[in-house]
Amino acid sequence: MSNAAISFTRIPPCSARAAELEAGDLLEIVDPEGEQVCDLVAFRRDDLREYLSSGRSLDYASKLWLGTGDLLYSNRSRPMFEIVADDVGRHDFTLTPCSRDTFRILYGHTDPKPGCEGNLEMALAPWGIDRDRIPIAFNVFMHVAFDGDGRISVLPPKSRAGDRILLRALMPMVVAMTACSAPQSNNGRFKPIDFRVLRGDDAARVAAASAAGT
Repeated sequence: MSNAAISFTRIPPCSARAAELEAGDLLEIVDPEGEQVCDLVAFRRDDLREYLSSGRSLDYASKLWLGTGDLLYSNRSRPMFEIVADDVGRHDFTLTPCSRDTFRILYGHTDPKPGCEGNLEMALAPWGIDRDRIPIAFNVFMHVAFDGDGRISVLPPKSRAGDRILLRALMPMVVAMTACSAPQSNNGRFKPIDFRVLRGDDAARVAAASAAGT
């Protein structure tokens, strides 16, 4: 990993944070303790109607699991991210962010918490993005499996402490990320997520180190 002196921001368990990216920035997301999911959503900064699209990304990649070298596309079929490095190689882009209704319907909670959907809404409020505009997230480190009948299983993430994914922004964006609130997603223990945005020389050094495998 590069020695770039850019500190990480910690997303506490069961919460979310947002940031702005410029084209060319690197977004580094780290699982500091292992087996924790980060729901990521993104919107084009100068036109928030354009957003990161699960359907477009999976369609153009012709596969369910995206990793190093793959592109993540917008609903307008324009590349938003390139996956530059990926320690885990297993993420989900099919399930929606957990919500109050998720906890009520799947877990039987009578006083459900906001979940990732509610946390993303709060993080994105300064940009006027409300709950109804939050799409399917790129669920970083989430381990979802499908059997021969199409049944879905949410399994413990394969990420270990310190594992990361590195995404290159291909347009100016607003992004929001969570430390997921759903116990199925994180093997029953709520943990934080760390992230940082790298620009200019720092981004170049980290990208070069990743390409060199260091």
